[in-house]
Amino acid sequence: MRTDFDPAVMSRNDFYRLLTATVVPRPIAWVSTTSADGVHNIAPHSFFNIASVAPPVVQFSSVGRKDTLLNIEATGQFVVNFASEGLFEQINDTATDFPHGVSEFEAAGIESEPSLRVKPLRVAASPVALECEVHSTMGIGDSVIVFGRVVHAAVSQDVLVDGHPEISRLKPLARLGRDEWGTVGEVRELSRIRHADWRGPASDR
Repeated sequence: MRTDFDPAVMSRNDFYRLLTATVVPRPIAWVSTTSADGVHNIAPHSFFNIASVAPPVVQFSSVGRKDTLLNIEATGQFVVNFASEGLFEQINDTATDFPHGVSEFEAAGIESEPSLRVKPLRVAASPVALECEVHSTMGIGDSVIVFGRVVHAAVSQDVLVDGHPEISRLKPLARLGRDEWGTVGEVRELSRIRHADWRGPASDR
């Protein structure tokens, strides 16, 4: 037995709540930008993923025309700062609807550091920073998808094991439904099966 939900007859917000409660967990892009006037902005965006590997491109959606999008359109640059457990409350603070022109770095007391290749600041306490230049944008409905070409990645040595980021050290946060947030919890490993090694469905083994 299932319950049917029709987006054509539901309100935008009701279906939004359904989508964000079922498309979970969602990684968080903690995006820092700089306005044309030099104001440093940072805000979390949970519609976020990788778009391409060669060239390396990440993507996130701005739901509505917020400062993050306006700054990106003005300058063509941004930084995706990794959202880790220890930064939970600071990340939530930067989701506050501060007036235009207010720096979330200053309002939320977030320590910053300069980026290497772009003007927007990095979060000093974030273990990974992806410095990006805008590849392209695409409007869909009430949102704009921003594609950013990664021109530099800075990773804290504290989260590297044999040169590779270790999940137990990264401790990523994720967004769930409503006001819920998630952490990684148990991590399971399972290698993909080559066709040459295929032994039938797992339920038959």
